[in-house]
Amino acid sequence: MFEVRVTADFSAAHFLKDYNGKCENLHGHNYKVFAHVRGTELDEGGMLMDFSRLKKTLREVCSEIDHTNLNDIKAFQQNPSAERIAVFIFNRIIEKIPLLKKSDESKAWLYAVDVFETETSRARYIAE
Repeated sequence: MFEVRVTADFSAAHFLKDYNGKCENLHGHNYKVFAHVRGTELDEGGMLMDFSRLKKTLREVCSEIDHTNLNDIKAFQQNPSAERIAVFIFNRIIEKIPLLKKSDESKAWLYAVDVFETETSRARYIAE
C-alpha cells in the first residue's frame, strides 16, 4: 500500500452552536489541512498520484472557505465543527477529482482529510 499526503492551510472564523463553553463565541483559527491518497498501484512514472494536482486541488478547496465566517456556509449547518470541515473538504476534492472516489476499480483513492484547528487538535474524515 502506498500513501501520499499534501498540505494546505486557511484562516476562518466560526462559533459552535449547541456548545457550552468558550467556543460558542465567535473566534478564529489558522487551520492546517492534510489530504491523504492511498493506493496499491503506481502509474508508469512510478507515482501513486501527482503531488501537484492534489496540492492544487486542496488549495482551491481551502481558498473557497479562507477568510470567511464558516457559520455562513450552508454545508456546515450553522455548526462548523472541525469534523464537518474535514468532510466538506473531502467531498469537494472528490467533486474536483472524481477518479479519487473509492471503488472496487480505484487504483488510488482519497483516503482521509485531516483538519487541525491547533497544533494539538485534529479531526479526521476517512473514506468508507
